[in-house]
Amino acid sequence: MKNLIKLFFSLMALSIFMGGVDGAYCAQEQVVAVVNNEVITQKDLVDFMRFIRLEYAEKLEGEKLEQKVDSMKRDLLARLIEDRLISQQAKLEKFSVEPARVKARISQIRSHYASDADFNNDLAKQGLVLADLENKISEQMLMQGFVQQKVRSKVMIRPDEITAFYSAHKDELLKPEARRLTLIMLADGGNAKTLSNQLRLGGRIEDLATRFDFTLDSFTAVAGEQLRPQIEAAVFKLGLGEVSDPIKVDSQYYIFKLEEIIPAQPQTLAQAQDKIQSYLFEQKIQEELNKWLDELKTRAYIKVFEN
Repeated sequence: MKNLIKLFFSLMALSIFMGGVDGAYCAQEQVVAVVNNEVITQKDLVDFMRFIRLEYAEKLEGEKLEQKVDSMKRDLLARLIEDRLISQQAKLEKFSVEPARVKARISQIRSHYASDADFNNDLAKQGLVLADLENKISEQMLMQGFVQQKVRSKVMIRPDEITAFYSAHKDELLKPEARRLTLIMLADGGNAKTLSNQLRLGGRIEDLATRFDFTLDSFTAVAGEQLRPQIEAAVFKLGLGEVSDPIKVDSQYYIFKLEEIIPAQPQTLAQAQDKIQSYLFEQKIQEELNKWLDELKTRAYIKVFEN
């Protein structure tokens, strides 16, 4: 059977490479790999990258987004082959995803845009339409749910593993540097700019409260955690006592003042155990997933066509 599949797809690929069709179309439909009874084309690779960009754009932007996308390009085909293997096995075992979960995920992505028009425009920039996004999300959820059933649900971390890791890496397990900030929120952009300037000139928040209508709050932030990218970029440039320019988020303007830099500190086992457990869990998941994928690969027909 494998030989028949191999012959069929080799002939199919040859007909695409040799056929007298439009050059651009031919390049798009060029077969780059075969996984069992499915082909992966150059267009599949391009669409996959566009989908990845759209997914990561929820959390990253600018240079960080480009770095993440570029880092994935190197292993794009290998990941797409593995995804096809997982998807094929899931369908073979009649695993499915509720359509309502797909719609909910699309609504979540759409919520990051100011309007439906902005959402659809961004899809168009990525060369996608809503149906493409629905198909990609459905496929991703199918694979994630199947991996959860086959791999993740079977992995456990024992308490002694956490303790042993803590003992071996105690000096490295530091509570990261944090920044204590005052947050001022205003609805008027002009007032926000004036207030920011007044604070930089030495004005006291208590005195300025009689002239400006704002909401005051304070919080502690760690790099790479809860802040939006544009806010994190502004906050972590501030020196002690410095005040940021107003930052508009939705209909509000935000001003930040850095009150204190809290240095990195050693963590107790109780403080570190959740992160240790997550790290060990993901490490085991990857090991078990690689073993499972290797088993799928040994039973599969996989052919990669070199350019």
